[in-house]
Amino acid sequence: MKALFILNDPPYGTERCYNALRLAGTLIKKDPSAEITVFLMADSVIGARKGQKTPDGYYNVERMLKRFVTGPHRLLLCAVCMDARGLTEADLIDGAHRSSMDELAAATVEADKVLVF
Repeated sequence: MKALFILNDPPYGTERCYNALRLAGTLIKKDPSAEITVFLMADSVIGARKGQKTPDGYYNVERMLKRFVTGPHRLLLCAVCMDARGLTEADLIDGAHRSSMDELAAATVEADKVLVF
């Protein structure tokens, strides 16, 4: 199965990114051969910034994304959204890739399932 997760909300303040990444992780556990792509756009691109500090006992989106990219999965970020928020590739965790709407369109066409958070 190929699944595409499109995240829009900021990494903190709502739990949409958190829940999307929990679901992606669970899908990987249930089907290790699944090909998962996470595309961050709008405020969610901030979730791939390295060096996040959260209170003890609170989820950390950076750590969740780092676990995700250790496998054969793709983490793509909207370049326009990154630029609008002053993020450069140097600001990002390893495994995160600057991307485009063309690449999102291609991933959408290839996916068996598309989930939007």
